[in-house]
Amino acid sequence: MIFHVGVRFNPTTYLVVQRAWKACKLGIHSPAIGASSSPFPGPGPGPDPGSTDRSEELSSVSIEKPPHTPVMLKEVLHYLDVQVGQVVLDMTFGGGGHTKAILNAVPGITILALDRDPTAISLAEKLAKEHSGRVKPLLGRFSELESQLSNMNIKPGSIDAVLLDAGCSSMQMDEAERGFCISKDGPLDMRMDRDRYPDMSSAADVVNTLDEQALTSILSAYGEERHARKIASAIVEARRVNPITRTQQLASVVAGSFPAAAIYARKDRLHRSAHVATKTFQALRIFVNDELNELHAGLRAAQVALRPGGRLCVISFHSLEDRLFKRFLRGEDLSKLDHFSPRKQGTRKKKQGEENVHWRLLKKKVITPQKDDVADNPRGRSAKLRAALRC
Repeated sequence: MIFHVGVRFNPTTYLVVQRAWKACKLGIHSPAIGASSSPFPGPGPGPDPGSTDRSEELSSVSIEKPPHTPVMLKEVLHYLDVQVGQVVLDMTFGGGGHTKAILNAVPGITILALDRDPTAISLAEKLAKEHSGRVKPLLGRFSELESQLSNMNIKPGSIDAVLLDAGCSSMQMDEAERGFCISKDGPLDMRMDRDRYPDMSSAADVVNTLDEQALTSILSAYGEERHARKIASAIVEARRVNPITRTQQLASVVAGSFPAAAIYARKDRLHRSAHVATKTFQALRIFVNDELNELHAGLRAAQVALRPGGRLCVISFHSLEDRLFKRFLRGEDLSKLDHFSPRKQGTRKKKQGEENVHWRLLKKKVITPQKDDVADNPRGRSAKLRAALRC
């Protein structure tokens, strides 16, 4: 399993989280936790990269704004630079905002729309009917992409552009029944696949099954939570009284481990108050969905699928994702655990003559949203875009 990129892990922490993951994969459920199961049904080549300033680059991009505002749309369209007749892979279809904009901007293209969420794929299927032959929905995880493309007789090195917009979609956040949102009460689920995999553990299974040490490791590793031990202890104490099965129930448990004045003392990037349970929810979501491992699999699949000269855009929303993307595009081997622990592994200087044989960055520095974009779409305030050319 891939762990926290760029954060120090000691062997004990690694073993604890590994055991926790195996336990959840085996579906360890107590009778009380079984009640927390999800109640819903379901199926389960372009311009020279360094030639102009970004503000000049984007001024000429004109697009129709869709009802759902996708993150950094103008930047994505610019750096993907999709041409007529090309094949594009949208690895995170979500609400379809990016795909719709690409379809409207460039005629005669084909878009492969991948998502692990059946709800998103139902939207992709509707869009496919509106754009006959131009949109091909693919239900599956990043780790299943290579086999899906093979089944469609799409050969390696034949895709022209790939977009990967990581994290949780607004569609998932806005639906209380999915269990991703602190402010909306719902079952503590967080499974992006819904119930495609009945034995897959939910967030409720994790908080009610794992011991304090494992919970501490998860919150520290995936939430970068400084108070992980305190929160884990509060969770263990609370579940002795009643199983934790609801989102606001968990938020209250976390808040109860802090002084009242500290509950909204944290600030987001817009300097707005953020609930103290935000990092806890992030950590549980990443753990439940094995997100970092899946992201790494997705990047490897994109590397295989893209043709030489093809373009990759990746959007992240927190430091774990961005570190993984940055190190992958630098050509580092992320398959070994030691690359995910000491920081020195992530900051080593290239030896003279050493080159990344797979990627050439289209923009050396990370790209962030402009102020007007953040005003229109506050949820995208923490987004970071990295773009590269397949060598």
